Amino acid sequence: MTDSTQALLFPSLAGKEVVGKFDGGDITSDAGLLLLQMADEKIGMIGRMASALTDRRQPGKVAYSLASLLTERVFAIACGYEDANDLNYLRSDPGLKLACDRLPGGGDLAGQSTLSRFENRVTRKDLLRLATKLAEAVVAQLPSDAVRIVLDVDASEDPCHGQQEFEFFNRYYDSHCYLPLYLHVTAVRKNGGADRQRLLSVLLRPGKASATQGLFGLLRRAIESLRVRFGATPIVLRADGGFGQAATVRFCDKMGVGFVLGLPGNRRLHALSTPVQMDACLKYTFDKNGWAGERVCREWGEFQYKAATWEKKRRVVVKAEITQGELNPRFVVTSFAEEAPELVYAFYCERGDQENRIKESKLDLAAGRTSCHRFLANQFRVLLHAAAAVLMAAVQDALAGTKYCQAQIATVRLRLFKVAARIKETCRKVWVQLPSSYPDQDVWRALHDRLRRLATVT
Repeated sequence: MTDSTQALLFPSLAGKEVVGKFDGGDITSDAGLLLLQMADEKIGMIGRMASALTDRRQPGKVAYSLASLLTERVFAIACGYEDANDLNYLRSDPGLKLACDRLPGGGDLAGQSTLSRFENRVTRKDLLRLATKLAEAVVAQLPSDAVRIVLDVDASEDPCHGQQEFEFFNRYYDSHCYLPLYLHVTAVRKNGGADRQRLLSVLLRPGKASATQGLFGLLRRAIESLRVRFGATPIVLRADGGFGQAATVRFCDKMGVGFVLGLPGNRRLHALSTPVQMDACLKYTFDKNGWAGERVCREWGEFQYKAATWEKKRRVVVKAEITQGELNPRFVVTSFAEEAPELVYAFYCERGDQENRIKESKLDLAAGRTSCHRFLANQFRVLLHAAAAVLMAAVQDALAGTKYCQAQIATVRLRLFKVAARIKETCRKVWVQLPSSYPDQDVWRALHDRLRRLATVT
């Protein structure tokens, strides 16, 4: 066993010895976990999720409540510790213990074995209730003055590197993978501005899942939850060409939801859009030295179109774009009847922000860490990572007006969570001693005060 009092010698400075020892006491490198705890108090997410799970353990043998296990796992993910193995070392961290409502001098938190059993114990019903409670926590954060709710849906790839259940080789991605389906929600406010795009739910799917597999059940639950709060406020589904199918259009009609969906091109669409494409070509000037004038030319138009599988004609918007001499027409089918074609297409292009949110979840929160053998355990994992994303969004909301108001998750974590602190427990108080030289004290204080005020109101 290593002697913690053994001195570590470093190069001398100004004639003085530089000596290190592991005797600093209870010190954490993640003091920002306390801010995350305050964010959870604001939205009440962990409590909602814990109430959705059925505890099948023998009461006399329970050392950690479901809420404690959820809190520990989600907070660790938010701070960049995505593996349950990391908790074997973090379970004694005083900052994490405080955030999980445990005194620094008390017993340690749960380790990897307990958390792994927890992840593998969930059932399908547990997961459905868990996803519902998570969505309810997100819907509750949406502004009450919303005049339109936009749902963005897109699939992603989670590469698999073992013998996970339902992992298959996907030719499009050229990998053995899962294909999770991400659903984000954005509230458009009365003043025309849009609220933050928020992760509403995520559904893990086998590697060979079709574009619409699991889509309609996911959307139905989301729409029902939104209508409980917003009533008749218009809801619009926005998605790329993979979802531009007859089944999606029929579902939107049945649910009374508007839609703006990408539409894969075909000969008939190209024929109907010929006038628009010709206008774009005529405006793109040409001389003997080659293409000149504008390097990019765009024209928009619309027409009525009925595919063989559609019940009736639909409005299709076309954008004919010429870039570097290449003509590239794109098509969108929509329920919008009055908006100008260029506005419809601009609204469709805004769905690209969802790709940034998915990338943020996967890169900054390791949301693709689906390495369990059981498929249901992996679905539980993606929901845990989604919960971490929801908590981080609550922190990002509270940073409005500060220099980190537009910061992504990785920046928020690095600048505001990865803060060292000495934690001292006395008979009356627990002192969290933060560095005097910490450069973002003003932001930390503002974030703390805002979260405390919001939590008190809630």
